[in-house]
Amino acid sequence: MLGRLRDFALVAVVPLLFATNIVIGRAVIDEVGPWTLAFLRWGGAFLILLPFAAAGLKRDAATLVVHGRLIPVLSFLGMFVCGGLVYVGLHHTTATNGTLIYAGANILILILEWLFRGRPVGPRELIGTALAFAGVLVVATRGAGISGFALNPGDLLIAVAATAWAIYAVLQKRTDITSIPGLSLFAATMFAGAALLLPMAMWEFASGPALPASARAWLGVLGVALMPSIGAFFGYQLGVRRFGPATMAMSSYLWTPYGVLLALIFLGERLHLYHLIGLALILPGVVLATARR
Repeated sequence: MLGRLRDFALVAVVPLLFATNIVIGRAVIDEVGPWTLAFLRWGGAFLILLPFAAAGLKRDAATLVVHGRLIPVLSFLGMFVCGGLVYVGLHHTTATNGTLIYAGANILILILEWLFRGRPVGPRELIGTALAFAGVLVVATRGAGISGFALNPGDLLIAVAATAWAIYAVLQKRTDITSIPGLSLFAATMFAGAALLLPMAMWEFASGPALPASARAWLGVLGVALMPSIGAFFGYQLGVRRFGPATMAMSSYLWTPYGVLLALIFLGERLHLYHLIGLALILPGVVLATARR
């Protein structure tokens, strides 16, 4: 019984850790530059992970050289775009909006796999895709529909980041990437991501105050380095080994309600009717479109 409860806890906690990124980012973004926050997140995560990954990086150095040509691309998509641009976007939108729009990444993954990997798409997937995109449209336009389709800058940047995340997820399935051990790949991608973010962080620092301005902001930096970065990664890998990738993929459906709930509790954001309509369309749509038959 205790083992079963532990298993349920693992499946439930991993998406919760992923969901904390947008919520913590929105909480501290007024006190730290967005590119600085992204650099400190991934640079800090790499330093925390390095003692555990150093031996593997040394052992897998040749594999990384031969098969790691896509690592800079993964770093750009996963750390630069899905890091810095997300935090820039959170200057202009709410964590609730960001969470709901980001949920569209699962649908974009389906579309990319259909286009480039020949994944079969049937009526169920098409209905789910239509529902999810309708939900994203409702959220992005604050319920105004097509006639009011005018994304604010924050929502637009979150949508760009969701697209980048979908491409990142599809590239992760390439055989040259899957041939690299997971911990070494993640550490190398972190390092390359921090290197890409460093010039933007330096530009922010030279332009004005960019470093965290309070203990609360530094705690937020530590939070995004530990929870949605290292904690979520390790939990996901453990879950894949214990339950398989299908179960952990299904657990990702919890990201959206978790993110909305965290934004309501910790940020005091208000849930509007268009959020509820969007959630009612996006969640069933994503499940219909991406769940295994």
